[in-house]
Amino acid sequence: MILKFKSVATAFSAAFLLLGFHDVCAQTYIPVSFSVVDTAVFQDAAHHWYDIVEKERVINPQKERPRYKPTQLSLIADNIVLYQKNNGGWPKNYDMLAILTPEQKDSLIKAKDQENTTFDNQNTYSQIACLAKIYFVTKSEEYKKAALKGLDYILAAQYSNGGWPQYYPLQKNYSRFITYNDDVFSGVMKLLKDIRDNKLQYNFIDDNRREKLAKAFDKGIQCILKTQLNSRSNYTAWGQQYDEKSLMPVWARSFEPPAISNSESADVTLLLMSINKPDKKVIAAVQNAVKWFNASKILGTRVETVQAQLDTNEYTISKNDKTVIRDEFAAPIWARYHELKTHRPLFCDRGQKIVYSLAEVSRERRDGYAWYTYEPQKVLNRYHVWQKKWAPEENVLEEQMVAKE
Repeated sequence: MILKFKSVATAFSAAFLLLGFHDVCAQTYIPVSFSVVDTAVFQDAAHHWYDIVEKERVINPQKERPRYKPTQLSLIADNIVLYQKNNGGWPKNYDMLAILTPEQKDSLIKAKDQENTTFDNQNTYSQIACLAKIYFVTKSEEYKKAALKGLDYILAAQYSNGGWPQYYPLQKNYSRFITYNDDVFSGVMKLLKDIRDNKLQYNFIDDNRREKLAKAFDKGIQCILKTQLNSRSNYTAWGQQYDEKSLMPVWARSFEPPAISNSESADVTLLLMSINKPDKKVIAAVQNAVKWFNASKILGTRVETVQAQLDTNEYTISKNDKTVIRDEFAAPIWARYHELKTHRPLFCDRGQKIVYSLAEVSRERRDGYAWYTYEPQKVLNRYHVWQKKWAPEENVLEEQMVAKE
């Protein structure tokens, strides 16, 4: 279909309608994506709030309470600011879109000094990113102030070696470890990269903070490079969590062992691949991770979720079970964990019980945890284009080797 316009001005107006909209008063172009909240980034936390009981919560969900629509920007931002603690971070596992009662709001205000703030479950960096977009639209100084306070929290939480813990202030448990699990490290780094890349919504950040955030990103990259696992004289990928001092992979929860972790490693690799003009160390890290993903992929296998007898236990209520099926037409799949020394796929039950097949895992953990992943395929799908752009000489060498074979 060809559209005809009576004037150039009309054509430009139509373009703005397609690509964004124009704030006539402020004379500022506002992308359409800024006019609606991305609820997906808050879904994990909301799921935990509604579906899992946690005693330490300040408030709990009430039955049949409504939620704000994704277009109700200021009301959602007001919620986000309300949940923010005085140290600049956010607690996890609340619904940012829930319409709260006056009593619930009062309880949150009284709990502002609590310091159970975390990056877990896509937390804190998602609130900052959301506030930045809403501030761009509304120009509310309250939202700008909250976002800057959140960025200062990120700077304060970073270890000197460039890593981030799951919780800050630090706690006396596994949450103090440098954490790649649940998008903690990669989520913070993606936010810092957007700021470094001068994304439109972050133009309110002052030069002093911007410089500190850029340095924090660089330190984060160095931490990623230092923690890539070297096994059998070859680099592989990354673990889920590392000791903050030794930078060695360690246990987190009792079913999360020190191991090569494919799901988290895919996120880390994609982050490295997003860097413009990567240096040789970053290029090598990506190439080594891709070699690992190709070596560790499993063919002819899929995981099927099946209905099962209701299983009620102290942790969850399970209506399903999972089983591994042989299927020659199945897409490549990866085990979540591989043993550090043997590279053998491994699984784990509560109590740090290592096993080597999904069938050996208890029903509660078998159904309640993601033991397989397709995430590395996202890396492999993008790798050829990335390598052609940033490492063309290696690409030519590989093609020559394939031709000889």
